[in-house]
Amino acid sequence: MIKEYGYLVNGEWYKSDNKREIRNPYNDEVVGLINIPDLDKAKESIRHAQVAFEKFRHSPSHKRSGILKNIVNGIEKRKEEFAKTLVKEGGKPLKTARVEVDRAMTTFSVAVEEANRFSGGELLPIDIVSGNEERFGITRRFPLGVIMGISPFNFPLNLVAHKVAPAIASANTMILKPASQTPISALMLGEIALEAGLPEGALNILPLPGAQIEPVIEDVRIKKISFTGSDEIGWELMRKYSKKKVTLELGGNAATIIDEDPPDLDFAASRNAWGAFYQAGQSCISVQRIFVQEKIFDKFLDKFIDETKKLKLGDPMLEDTDLGPVIDNDSADRIMSWIDEALEKGAELLTGGKRDGKLIEPTVLTGVPHNSNISSGEVFGPVVHVEPYKDFDEALDRVNDSRYGLQAGVFTKDMKKAFKAYHALHVGGVIVNDYPSFRVENMPYGGVKDSGVGKEGLRYAIEEMTELKLMVINLDY
Repeated sequence: MIKEYGYLVNGEWYKSDNKREIRNPYNDEVVGLINIPDLDKAKESIRHAQVAFEKFRHSPSHKRSGILKNIVNGIEKRKEEFAKTLVKEGGKPLKTARVEVDRAMTTFSVAVEEANRFSGGELLPIDIVSGNEERFGITRRFPLGVIMGISPFNFPLNLVAHKVAPAIASANTMILKPASQTPISALMLGEIALEAGLPEGALNILPLPGAQIEPVIEDVRIKKISFTGSDEIGWELMRKYSKKKVTLELGGNAATIIDEDPPDLDFAASRNAWGAFYQAGQSCISVQRIFVQEKIFDKFLDKFIDETKKLKLGDPMLEDTDLGPVIDNDSADRIMSWIDEALEKGAELLTGGKRDGKLIEPTVLTGVPHNSNISSGEVFGPVVHVEPYKDFDEALDRVNDSRYGLQAGVFTKDMKKAFKAYHALHVGGVIVNDYPSFRVENMPYGGVKDSGVGKEGLRYAIEEMTELKLMVINLDY
């Protein structure tokens, strides 16, 4: 029997006349039935979130920390259910789905600690000007209020956690719009949050289509938007809602530089193969461009293709599957058209390039012109191109020749080159001797250029969700 999921407003689960089927990308089976809120109910959630905030903002840190700890325990009890839900609603291979569940638990676990130290204040000297000898200042951070969280399909549990966990830790309340393709895991998390003791109205979950969320966002009581998704939608949100605080985690076309003397060429080949193709390349820090010093180009390429061919494509519910389907047929059509475009412009196909429904083989190209989408755009699919370079400065320039700037990887034994890359690359993070797809939950994560603005990663997300306020005290009165 197909399970039906309500939407969450003020601690209650509601159903509606408007329902939508969620289908498994791999076999098109219906895995759940979602109730879509009507506009009045969606707007009503703002009032409930605001009322909840007026109480929750005064909650002691130990209470918020305890709620977060209870959420960790709640996820732990349903780990395998969560993992299999991620497989069914998003096509994520079971082995990586389990990793995502573990990561979500880590995200909430870090938030447990951050809840007890988020105030971020300091004692500020005011006596730098004569006559203020008896004055001093205190700063601390205060929660903003109601936050709108908008999450993507590719990490439907952990990227939701990266919005919900810091909101709870910093005593904000949230209205969450999960991705339309993958809302079930977010609704399951809502169940756990209520069981964990989160107050009614502190988390409201509205599985609305993207086109219907703006009447909620535009309300003046929404103080912040935390958006993860496409750069086109993200920058439009910032343009429309310039008076609200906005964090944008957008796209990328991550690049790796392989120096002529990397610490371990086998490791570089295997890690970048996984970084390019895990989750069928549907990650904003998926490896999309690899620049290899020409002296070792052929040797690296042979190893890289061997590692690519080891990856198993198929049924994501099987334990040994490495790559499942892309999220939908439109995405598969676009990815294949981009491969065809690159080949028409002179690129060479080294392996892969075939499609079976929404399954696309891990695809490696070389000789890809910069003006092709494969190089300049965000593929968001299992495609990578590998190119030789002569000197390190050239490689840095080629990485920077992109409208995106999320993360980059550099494999080298030369720490001078590593720090040169750190200074020169226009990205939010430089990962040395590992792929640019590396991320742990407490890292400051976020890009530059078209990759977004602001940071996630618990402490850094909390800073984005709070306002610094000053108090000056005059003792000489």
